[in-house]
Amino acid sequence: MPSLEDLPGPSSVMGLLRRAGATAVNATDLLVHGGFVTDEQYSPYEVVSSHPVYKLRRYFPDEVPPGAPVMLLVHALMITGDVWDIAPDTSAVAALHGMGIDVWTIDFGAPEHEPGGLERTLTDHALAVSDAVDEVSAVTGRDVVLGGQSQGGMFCYQVAAYRRGANIDSLVTFGSPVDTRAPMGVPMSPETATTLAHAYLSSGLARRISIPGWAMRTATQMLTPIGVAKGKAQWYLNLHDRERLLPRERLRMYLDGQGWTAYAGPAFAELLEQFMVHNRMLEGGFVFRDRLVSLADIDVPILTVVGSTDLLATPPAVRGIRRAAPRAEVYELNIPIGHFGIIGGARARKVTWPTVGRWIHWRAGEGDLPEELVPANRIEEWNPGELSTVRRMIGAAADLSVGSAARAISVATGALRGAEELVRAGVDQLARLRELGDVEPGTRISLGLLLDEAAQHDPGAIVYAFGDRVIRHGEFKHRVDSIVAVMLGLGVRPGERIGVRMASRPSALSALAAISRLGATAVLLRPEGDLAREIRLGQVTRLVTDPENVPEAEAEGVSCYVLGAGSERGDLPGYVIDMEDLDPERVRVPAWYRPNPREAADLAFVLFTGTGAATRDMLITNRRWALSARGAAEAAGLTATDTVYSVTPLHHSSAILHAMAGAIASGARLALASGPDPDTFWDEVRRYGATHVSYTWTSLRAITDGPPHPGEPDHPIRVFMGSGMPPGLWRRVAERFAPARVVEVYASAEGEAILANPDGGKVGCVGRPLRGTPEVRVVDYALASEEIVTGPDGYALQSRPEAVGLLVVRGRSSSRHDAVPLRNLFDVGDVWLSTGDLFTRDADGDLWFVDRVRNVIRSVGGPVLPSVVSRALEGVPGVALATAYGVLDDDAGEVVVGAVRPLPGARLDAEAIERALRDVPRSQRPAYVQSVRIPTTAWARPQVESLRRAGIPTPRDRVTVWRLAADGRTFERLGRGAGTDP
Repeated sequence: MPSLEDLPGPSSVMGLLRRAGATAVNATDLLVHGGFVTDEQYSPYEVVSSHPVYKLRRYFPDEVPPGAPVMLLVHALMITGDVWDIAPDTSAVAALHGMGIDVWTIDFGAPEHEPGGLERTLTDHALAVSDAVDEVSAVTGRDVVLGGQSQGGMFCYQVAAYRRGANIDSLVTFGSPVDTRAPMGVPMSPETATTLAHAYLSSGLARRISIPGWAMRTATQMLTPIGVAKGKAQWYLNLHDRERLLPRERLRMYLDGQGWTAYAGPAFAELLEQFMVHNRMLEGGFVFRDRLVSLADIDVPILTVVGSTDLLATPPAVRGIRRAAPRAEVYELNIPIGHFGIIGGARARKVTWPTVGRWIHWRAGEGDLPEELVPANRIEEWNPGELSTVRRMIGAAADLSVGSAARAISVATGALRGAEELVRAGVDQLARLRELGDVEPGTRISLGLLLDEAAQHDPGAIVYAFGDRVIRHGEFKHRVDSIVAVMLGLGVRPGERIGVRMASRPSALSALAAISRLGATAVLLRPEGDLAREIRLGQVTRLVTDPENVPEAEAEGVSCYVLGAGSERGDLPGYVIDMEDLDPERVRVPAWYRPNPREAADLAFVLFTGTGAATRDMLITNRRWALSARGAAEAAGLTATDTVYSVTPLHHSSAILHAMAGAIASGARLALASGPDPDTFWDEVRRYGATHVSYTWTSLRAITDGPPHPGEPDHPIRVFMGSGMPPGLWRRVAERFAPARVVEVYASAEGEAILANPDGGKVGCVGRPLRGTPEVRVVDYALASEEIVTGPDGYALQSRPEAVGLLVVRGRSSSRHDAVPLRNLFDVGDVWLSTGDLFTRDADGDLWFVDRVRNVIRSVGGPVLPSVVSRALEGVPGVALATAYGVLDDDAGEVVVGAVRPLPGARLDAEAIERALRDVPRSQRPAYVQSVRIPTTAWARPQVESLRRAGIPTPRDRVTVWRLAADGRTFERLGRGAGTDP
């Protein structure tokens, strides 16, 4: 029991009563008026211009110092433009003006009160910022320092990339996330957040439902419950003291309701799709209308302000800019504050704005770089202090009801995680992939049909990208249908073989789709190939080309058409018909025409392999193409969220059967490389946000063995997919571009065998047959007699593990008319086809390509497999590429010659060669090894014909030769070549 001495005295009682009375009065004002009336004045501004999406404000227009540096501030969508001038002591515009800076702001208004405001997209707002930069620069005559808070900073990054820095001096962002897969400040993993975003987008509600301002406020406050609860508690505890509350009253009212606006449904859907699902800010490939943009294009200096306790934009999410914009100088200002406090709290007044002001003056040549700023590349993603602080805050949040709700969501969506791929790819997409594996000979299936279905399902989806432009399915379908109409007007009929001789460009893909839709067969003529021979083999009577690949002379019996001539049409020879001159609207479509009439057994494409007299045709049915499409999509893990970047030309089997087919089957974007050099490669990988890159043979060598490129660090590539990569190059690709993996896909020239190694773990392995493809076996094969080895019962013998044998595939379907089926190979009545390829099978059952039967060298010591020699030589340190071939020696008959191309700056010696060949049987060791420039074909395959024609290698300028000694083990150097770096 308290004693009398413990009871409050009269003066204390009166104090409590006065406090209670003041609290009651203030609470009444709060209930009646929503807050306290203050006499604080907003900073003066002029609305310089008004537009449908934004208004442009200039602050203190009558007090701008002559020649003042200029800053344009951009706010986030869910709050009003008044965020920069809430109250005098927290006003950004007043602080910057006081430092002699000409301050402008963009005001998007409240979309719920603007005509068409709830129909706006993110692109509308980003382009509005770009327009505002033009306006401000035109009025002031100066480049603009562009600054933005949270999503406003994201707009600044996008606009700087979109404009390639035009009229922008530098960027200043405040708590603006770039890596949306970075750890979040709530008890929910980025993967779960991505899955939920997928689910919401798939529901179709995202674009139709706008989020009201109160919901945005509530959701934001739920993500920072500790700060919100602490602030409210302090406010209520001081409710009796109006004078103490007044200085922060406008800020409180802004954050509690006045400052929040609705979020337009289309804009929110685009936010989820571009940044939560695709992470386009970091990986590239986001689209402004139909133009591709990557933050890698930013080359202006950046100051990013990081709140070390920010739970909305955690430090790793904000620091992603240094990886996304490798060309930019990035500096960081780190402040121990939360998300909104970066621009609106006491520390903003004392730290943020003085530092930003000095940055702007430094950029104007009027001072030094603020010493508080640190180059971003010197800072860890999380420093220990930041990590522990945020962990504590997340842990505390999890103990609140909000945190519990977030945990419940995370647990509930854990059930979705097992089905995440289904959500990511979409039910329709997985159904399509299943259908592609179940096609029968009479099933209607073709490239044209899949593209038609995709256009019907989502005409706004992107089908391919080229340069800095994208083409959407609806637009692409219109283009293809127009080409079909022109072809019908020219008399093309289903079943015809139409030659296509074009570079990798959008019109080439349009031509292939149109030929398929009409029901004809596309014969892909190689620009570097023997045109006359390929026309004859492909039975071509009509030829579609582009201006660069028009035949030098008219081919007898072949009608030549040009597609996509553009301004070059005036230079076309007289025997060429420009398809662009024909009006598709004036074509009378024949009554018999039905789009996409072809079935699985029909011929879709004719491809070519080999050179000169060794040129061979390869026939690809619609079924074979569909199986390849499904196989590539499944092996490489392609989904509709991915972008496949094809560095191989469309006339190559790797592009047709892997890149293009896999992209269309999975709904991924297809991007066509516009050039082979490393600069183009990395610029386009970043711009497209390429997650998968196709290759063939050594096509990745220049990128892999070249010097480091600014666009290379933190690249978005997850998978390199293709065929024929030499093991040595494979290892270097896997090491340099980790964690990306190499997925090798093998498609037999005969039959429908498709093998792949989805995990890429075994270097050089082609894995196993993909689901839905025919059975394959490796059988014993006598290299000397070129015959399958049979047992006493007359049936073929399956090869033991690690033994070289011939790969055979079950079935009658062949890509060549002259292929002879192998009957009764393992059982009475069975039918198999020889692939003509030698394989081994390891103890796990995985298959390894060894060589082609036709490549075997017939040396005097017995048959030699060139790949055994070349793969051993690739193990020599410093070797970039190796090959082997046979040469006729007058004294010793046909001998084996190995050729190596060193990496830049590498020097080779006899001891390294001896070590590499130690495990090669003596009879198969090369008689000579030369260090020489190894030519490659246009599709990056080592070309040995010119080396073979040169005969026995001899030392000469930049060519070094070693000869196998009489002991069959050591090598001796011949002569003194000028170097080993050809």
